[in-house]
Amino acid sequence: MNALTEQFASVAALGGPVVLLLIAISVVTLSVILYKFWQFWSSGVGRHSALRRAVAAWDAGDRALARRELKTSKSYLAPVIAMAFDAPDDRAADTRLEAEAETRFARLERGLRFLDAVAQLAPLLGLFGTVLGMIDAFQSLQDAGSQVDPSILAGGIWVALLTTAAGLAVAMPTALVLTWFEGRMEAERVLAERAISTARAPFGRLDAPSAARSSSGLSSVHA
Repeated sequence: MNALTEQFASVAALGGPVVLLLIAISVVTLSVILYKFWQFWSSGVGRHSALRRAVAAWDAGDRALARRELKTSKSYLAPVIAMAFDAPDDRAADTRLEAEAETRFARLERGLRFLDAVAQLAPLLGLFGTVLGMIDAFQSLQDAGSQVDPSILAGGIWVALLTTAAGLAVAMPTALVLTWFEGRMEAERVLAERAISTARAPFGRLDAPSAARSSSGLSSVHA
């Protein structure tokens, strides 16, 4: 514990409070990123094979197979598609289904605004620390008077630039991960919209066995 405290004290002495703030932000950001990965995995984001099979069966007219496949799905969208299978054919039901899907998307997107804020503000915090460091370096240079030592200015500058490097080190991976999360959610929205639309307006209106019986019945009548 004492060693950790000494390390933080040395970092604070070297880079100032801005670096300590960036370290704290990076710890919180890493925690949010790990939580979002766990949330995406536990919700079945990107794992919609059974749901796709259910929607395809429903579109083909095989309602029984569609419901069996949907029961095996671990996707967070499965309850919405189940509602779409059973909902009446009217605009109010469509609005309710869209709201249910958006509620689930909002839950998955919670925390992404924080990551976006970190990606934008971390470089600015680093730049702010650099400006403060440069001010301190020039003050030290002024205090030296006529006995100017270039090492005083050089040392102050590299310490000041350290905060900029720290800010970029926090912002760049955060922006990369945020881009992946946003791309994943965009794909999820497209999949949900297509699945709901197919469930609401399938090409196959009858169960496959029922359609086969109807066709055979019509053939016998014509015969």
